Parts: sequence; C-alpha cells; structure tokens
Amino acid sequence: MSKQAVFTMKLEPELREEFMAEAEAAHRPASQIMRDMMRQYVQTQREAREYEAFLQRKVEIARESMRSGNGLSNEDVEAAFAAKRRQAEDRL
Repeated sequence: MSKQAVFTMKLEPELREEFMAEAEAAHRPASQIMRDMMRQYVQTQREAREYEAFLQRKVEIARESMRSGNGLSNEDVEAAFAAKRRQAEDRL
C-alpha cells in the first residue's frame, strides 16, 4: 500500500518525547506504530458498529415476535422460573 497521505497533529511536547522514546526502545518507526494504532482504532470502531447493528436487528426481531403474540410477559417468565427454582430446591 503506497503511503501518499500526510497526517499532522498537535500534541504535548512531553507526550511526543515519551512516545518517540518508546518507539526507539521498541526499534520501530513512530510512523509505523501510529499506522498500527490507527488500523486498530478503525477495526475496533467497525466492530462496534457491526455489533450495534446486530443487536438492533435482534431487538427488532424480538419486538416483532412480541407484536405477533409469540412471547411471554415478564410476570409469566418470573412465575415459570420461580416454579423451576422450587423444583430444584425440592430435589436438594
């Protein structure tokens, strides 16, 4: 991949000095570390958006199921699990 774009940023001199020292200690160019961090950030953001979309689809499917009458009320679920807990306690 060709590197034709330039990215300029402002930061505190102390942060720059610390970053450059760590890059040198790792025997890596600072620009490569920044590219790696940017790629990681892009990937993390993309995954977060995809996961959010996945959750939204699941919620919409569940809501549609409830609207269609294919669901239980919270009270019904609580009652069913209370019965299961009693059964489990009786077995012990």
